Amino acid sequence: MALKVVILAAGKGTRMRSKLPKVLQPLAHKSLLQHVIDTAESLNSDSVITVIGHGAELVEQRVAGDNLSFVMQEQQLGTGHAVQMATPLVNADDTVLILYGDVPLTSLETLQDLLSLVSNEYPLGLLTINLDNPTGYGRIVRDQHLVVQAIVEQKDASDEQLLISEVNTGIMAVKGQQLNYWLSNLSSDNAQGEYYLTDIIAMAVADGFTVQTTQPHSEIEVLGVNDKVQLQDLERRFQKQQAVQLMQAGVTLLDANRIDIRGQVNAKADVQIDVNCILAGLVTLGENVSIGANCILKNVTVADGSVIHPFSHLEDCVVGQNCIIGPYARLRPGTELGNEAKIGNFVETKKAIIGEGSKVNHLSYIGDTDMGKDVNIGAGTITCNYDGVNKHKTIIGDRVFVGSDSQLVAPVQVGDDATIGAGSTITKDTPEAKLTLSRAKQITISNWQKPTKS
Repeated sequence: MALKVVILAAGKGTRMRSKLPKVLQPLAHKSLLQHVIDTAESLNSDSVITVIGHGAELVEQRVAGDNLSFVMQEQQLGTGHAVQMATPLVNADDTVLILYGDVPLTSLETLQDLLSLVSNEYPLGLLTINLDNPTGYGRIVRDQHLVVQAIVEQKDASDEQLLISEVNTGIMAVKGQQLNYWLSNLSSDNAQGEYYLTDIIAMAVADGFTVQTTQPHSEIEVLGVNDKVQLQDLERRFQKQQAVQLMQAGVTLLDANRIDIRGQVNAKADVQIDVNCILAGLVTLGENVSIGANCILKNVTVADGSVIHPFSHLEDCVVGQNCIIGPYARLRPGTELGNEAKIGNFVETKKAIIGEGSKVNHLSYIGDTDMGKDVNIGAGTITCNYDGVNKHKTIIGDRVFVGSDSQLVAPVQVGDDATIGAGSTITKDTPEAKLTLSRAKQITISNWQKPTKS
């Protein structure tokens, strides 16, 4: 038996007021549809079939998956019609899970529960939820024995049915043989003139099958997005959920309403994060890490005890234990800090390996550099790594002292224990344990006149 996932993603999303298709709108810096695809692939599905229509070419370009395929729905004639587009790829013995490209946060556990309900004896499982305000949703109609009989859409519901609080989420799992048969018998005789997927519930009951149901753990799992207001509301709910998970793992958030998580965060105990921080990609934080306000970390590993001061930006880098970074530091991709290294204010690094105990304290650029341990880089120092065409490397030994306002013109190597005098431009390798400097002769012009304001 194979698991096929069908994701409905053909709608235009007119209420978004955007040229970007609705399913490509971002939630936590990832498209709504990509959230759904990632969850579907986590189920170890054999195939993820995405039904596309509006903006089809762009949708195909913007999403990815190992088992992903696309089918076109040229005309949007309802959810039942959309699923029909995928049926040529569905076999009789498959189990088909139907998801929606604008419902991004259904959990893996909830979907596994739903799939566990489906068998040859019970070929249809349905995800429902009870809402305080069910307006707009199809109602779950049950008989006196609480057995599901049908789903009635809002526009087709009677006054009595509108009082029902249990509603359809649209998410269901169906055996392939019955799905193909029921879809072939759908009718568009309803208020919308569309082929409702939900009509297969009544068909299942008429064929003598009991419809199995389960519910998600929280409402956020089944919330869809139709406009920018709903998108923002779901973003905030999702961020609050992520923040709660961090705090439950032992992280101290100074304000749980002012953190954005746009990926995965693995944090050990006693991490503290100040306000307005963005954690993107894969971020790993060791014990007792402290992150100041307004920092951005993307694909970063930070070891125990390190401190990142406010307004620092780290991307694709590794930070050792007990390091001090910032404020206003920028660590670009390829930066690796040894234990107890220090990167100070207004320092930028790129493809730089900075050894244990080394310090780059102020106003410097260190790029394409291998730096040893216990090095001190003076303020305003730069490694000149680019000749206009190619990048070149600077190698700095252990215990080197580089005076302020120096330029190390790569390719160049500075020996262990060397000292570079302040204001020097170094273009040749420097020997170990020697003072090297380059300066023009200082002169004073005695008859020079200071300009006056005209």
